[in-house]
Amino acid sequence: MATKGKLYLIPTPLGGEAIHTIPPYVVDILHRLDVFIAERAKTARQFIRETKPVKPFSELTFYEIGKHTPLEERASFLEAAENGQDIGLLSEAGCPGVADPGAYVVQTAHQKGIEVVPLVGPSSILLGLMASGLNGQNFCFHGYLPPKKPDLMRELKFLEQRVFKHTQTQIFIETPYRNMALIETALNTLSADMLFCIAAGLTTPAEYVRTLSVGAWRKAQAPNLDKIPAIFLLGK
Repeated sequence: MATKGKLYLIPTPLGGEAIHTIPPYVVDILHRLDVFIAERAKTARQFIRETKPVKPFSELTFYEIGKHTPLEERASFLEAAENGQDIGLLSEAGCPGVADPGAYVVQTAHQKGIEVVPLVGPSSILLGLMASGLNGQNFCFHGYLPPKKPDLMRELKFLEQRVFKHTQTQIFIETPYRNMALIETALNTLSADMLFCIAAGLTTPAEYVRTLSVGAWRKAQAPNLDKIPAIFLLGK
């Protein structure tokens, strides 16, 4: 029986001008591969181009994965690995499989007995938590909160209760163009003594990280984070 290939989970930069955050050993593995699974092939090609690849793109194969990609199609992406060829899984930004549809591919790889190899790289969740000063022993990541204001306010109050009851740091993200609306709603909804961290543009020249109480944020000038990827944390 032929030896199966491996599925390498390849991290990508969190933003522009941040290729330096990808370790050299990750780039070395990347340049060995011929088959890639990514949320968007265009973004994957851009990232690979920045690493100065040794192979022409005509020799590379790209499959696109989304949260609605059927199981049968996800399984077909892994045929090369089942035939002994190593494959790379890429996220749009950060670590594959974390707040990323690539998790479905990883799950399928485990079911098929394909070895999964996570590689080191930037994660906005961990970088934001590290820089926040909030509890790193007990935390929960929620992804996107409800977009409609009444639902968002209810969810923020629920997260606040978890902070006060369990001393558990609450982490969430927002679509960049809605950052300012989320910040405004959070500052108008949360208790004044709740600690609120804004971590934006991590690892990029636009990086901004600050933790203040909600009361202090109300008196301070909130940064303009329109269209800048950001992550938000609540704690005490």
